Amino acid sequence: MQAPYACDPAQTRGRLHAEDASTFRSAFQRDRDRIIHASAFRRLKHKTQVFVEHEGDFFRTRLTHSIEVAQVARTIAGTIGLNSELTEAVALAHDLGHTPFGHTGEDALAELMLPYGGFDHNAQAIRIVTELERHYATFDGLNLTWDTLEGIAKHNGPVTGEIPWAMAEYNAKHDLELHTHASAEAQVAALSDDIAYNNHDLHDGLRAELFSTDELAELPILCDCFAEVDRKYPGLNYYRRRYEALRRFFGVLVEDVIANAQKTLGELQPQSVTDIRMAGQMMIFFTPALWADLKVIRKFLFHRMYRAPEVVSMRVEVTQVIRDLFPFYIDNPGQLPRQWRKDVAEVETKTQLARIVSDYIAGMTDRFALQEHARLIGGDASAKALQQHLSRI
Repeated sequence: MQAPYACDPAQTRGRLHAEDASTFRSAFQRDRDRIIHASAFRRLKHKTQVFVEHEGDFFRTRLTHSIEVAQVARTIAGTIGLNSELTEAVALAHDLGHTPFGHTGEDALAELMLPYGGFDHNAQAIRIVTELERHYATFDGLNLTWDTLEGIAKHNGPVTGEIPWAMAEYNAKHDLELHTHASAEAQVAALSDDIAYNNHDLHDGLRAELFSTDELAELPILCDCFAEVDRKYPGLNYYRRRYEALRRFFGVLVEDVIANAQKTLGELQPQSVTDIRMAGQMMIFFTPALWADLKVIRKFLFHRMYRAPEVVSMRVEVTQVIRDLFPFYIDNPGQLPRQWRKDVAEVETKTQLARIVSDYIAGMTDRFALQEHARLIGGDASAKALQQHLSRI
């Protein structure tokens, strides 16, 4: 049974372009399905989650990460009485705006786009689902409901300060009320993202041998998880032991969010989704004690995985790929694919051209960016990166 503060697909604020309702799907189910069938969603298959320079380490991708986030989000949403379909739609769409090469690629593109309004992956996700997916006869984008778009834009909280241009452009014609909090469904999707990546980055770091099981067993939360496994399964195989411990770690995070959400919602007693949006605080978050422990784990991951020498080495190479491709396309827009040339023909300013180039590069997979760099720019660094990368796919 859904709670009174859950989003009701029958009460959605609608779509920018009016459409007949589906005869067999709710509005949020339809949004979820459109996201799954989007070209940008399929491209997540070959976009890295964490780029690790190590033999055979192409582990999580943005696609597998998004699926894991959606699974966690559905579980939490269903347990606390929220709409699972909306939660899943936001979870599946939350990473659509990411560039190739993870945050490394985003940092490089954001720097290059500074003179032209900047780049923000969350705003780019809105741009993709409202503009760049061009498959339907009567509108650009996916024409998602207001509720889903709000969740994509604000799942991390209200958008304050200077609004990224890509988000502001759409918001001007379809007000997403960026100053308020999003629905509880969107907040669940955001916390599920944290749960998923903290869990799977530990898995992938172990597989890449960037740290050891013994080191993990000394960290907060994880020490208790390993101790429980050792008590229940003494002498367990090395690989099964660490998997069982990380499975318990995963459960601890999920259970903490559920219990804390039930407590917070019970205290506030919201009677509508509007009460959630106007509460002035997030409703879905970790307890302070768990968050303090999780920050220790995140610091460990930062130093031992995200800034490991192997990772930093590849970050330098792929950053150069983005830095080379961007000015090349600015100077040679005729090298863009045919379907992009109509947009290029209509530009009147360099900013407009730069934003088209940014859209194109942001949509590339890791593999394609490296291939295009090798084809258009050449050079030993590009060839080396391409060879190393493709050997792991």
